[in-house]
Amino acid sequence: MTASGAQQPSPAGAVISEATATSVPQRKLGVRSLWRLRSYLAPYRRAMILMACTAFVGVFVSLAIPLVTKEMIDGPIAEHDAGPILPLGLLALALGISEAGLMYVRRLMQTRSVLGFEKAVRDDLYRHLQELPMEFHSRWQSGQLLSRVTVDLSAIRRFMGFGLLFLVINILQLTVVTIVLLNLYWPLGVVVAVSAVPIIALSKRFETRYVVVSRRVQDQAGDVATSVEESAIGFRVVKSFGRRLYSEDNFKRRTQDLYDTSIEKVRLSSRFWTFLEVIPNISLVVVLLLGALAVGRDAMSPGTLVAFITLMLSLIWPIESLGFILAMAQEAMTAADRVQEIFDTETSVVGGSHVLQDPRGHLRFEHVDFHFPDSDELVLRDVNLDVSPGETIAIVGATGSGKTALTALVPRLYDVTAGRITIDQVDVRELTLPCLREVVATAFEEPTLFSMSARENVALGRPDASAEDIAAAIEMAQAGFVYDLPWGLDTRIGEQGMSLSGGQRQRLALARAVLARPRVLVLDDTLSALDVHTETLVEEALRRVLVDATAIVVAHRASTVLLADRVALLQGGTITHTGSHHDLLASVPAYRELLAGSADDEFAPDDKVTVVL
Repeated sequence: MTASGAQQPSPAGAVISEATATSVPQRKLGVRSLWRLRSYLAPYRRAMILMACTAFVGVFVSLAIPLVTKEMIDGPIAEHDAGPILPLGLLALALGISEAGLMYVRRLMQTRSVLGFEKAVRDDLYRHLQELPMEFHSRWQSGQLLSRVTVDLSAIRRFMGFGLLFLVINILQLTVVTIVLLNLYWPLGVVVAVSAVPIIALSKRFETRYVVVSRRVQDQAGDVATSVEESAIGFRVVKSFGRRLYSEDNFKRRTQDLYDTSIEKVRLSSRFWTFLEVIPNISLVVVLLLGALAVGRDAMSPGTLVAFITLMLSLIWPIESLGFILAMAQEAMTAADRVQEIFDTETSVVGGSHVLQDPRGHLRFEHVDFHFPDSDELVLRDVNLDVSPGETIAIVGATGSGKTALTALVPRLYDVTAGRITIDQVDVRELTLPCLREVVATAFEEPTLFSMSARENVALGRPDASAEDIAAAIEMAQAGFVYDLPWGLDTRIGEQGMSLSGGQRQRLALARAVLARPRVLVLDDTLSALDVHTETLVEEALRRVLVDATAIVVAHRASTVLLADRVALLQGGTITHTGSHHDLLASVPAYRELLAGSADDEFAPDDKVTVVL
């Protein structure tokens, strides 16, 4: 849709500034975004509850083992009484086995829940992307969307499945163990509690700085994905213009930016994690020293000191993992913001409630104006056109006159800015989208084929088509080359159909449009990539198809005009003349000038058009 020539801006939120990322509202937004995704966990509520219960019980079971050890040391070992050793040993063994069993159940429930959560969000996100209009997809880089559907959802899943659970478990463990330590010997318990103060302060500072770098890394990863996709799709252009080195340099620049930001992210995390390693170790040395002195003064028993040290050692992992979990949380919140940006984008193309019964295909443009969403410049202005059922009209105009924009309004790839378009006297905006897309079929100048078989590509708009119908559509489009492919119709077409020529892709797209049996057929210069001989054969077959359909044909070649009953001349975004080809040729100089550049010689003898060869 280049008729307007308007520059499409980058989407809001595609790249975030440091000033925005470091603000408090941005962090709160991340929490809200994660909270809004919680509904996807609803089907797994019972599993999540069971997972949380087993995790909490597991914490208390793990804390009970050091206390059993204390009783064993201060009791039978200190008193040289072997009788209670076996029962206490069996109790410790039972607690250990119970902890392992609880961990197994927790991980089983955890895996099923978070993978189901990720799948549900990804399916819903993909569905929402399909509902969004052309204006959205024209603004957003495909690599950014790909990054959100894959990398960002994986970051959310990792936090929801691992980080969030362990954040709660570790906080619970830190709290309970600290209380137990204070009860065992309060002076040493105070030492452990005081050591948490610098950890809390540093964690808050780390969180503020990490969110900035995390968002930048995720955005730059999306840019790299975009670069890879564009290079894969446009490899022929890159090679034909000898721009391989330029393409490599551009990719290296983006990967270097990602590398530099990732190193900054790792450096920030490393400093934080190193600090978390030091604090517990210093506290442990202090506890060992003071504990040994307390035992020497008989202020505490040896068993109490062993239990104290064991419980304190159990805090090292929760403290060390705090940095990792906080980093994971920030990445998940940033990812949730990026995903929520898509969910928050509402489609401007909403279907109505009307369904056409036995549509005839009477198409009318009534005082239609149109401009692209990000520009106030009108691409189409006061367009009026009446196409009767079964009639074919050719749209002829210079490059940039608005032909493609006009054809995009019929299937509602965009909506009109003013006026209306009707089919059988019903505004297309009042029709349900399934009804509209069933009535209208479009074949584009630049056809899109998918990584599926040739048969599936042709039957995309009518999956229930019979083999006979598919064969007829292929014959009409002169696409019989598909039978010569290695596996015939079952041959898998490569991505974007790059293994086929431009003309072959156009013919498959035309077969797809015809097979849908629409009442309104829109052909946006669909024959531009065909050679003269093939074009003649396709046009002869199209004449039979167009008898039963209302058709709008964008024509750049004079021979294509012969398919139409009438011709509409589009100049400066408005239709200035309509009539038969011969009438316009005789009375409209601008029309003659447009056709004078055609290489088709069929008009030269009779129509006195100078043909430039």
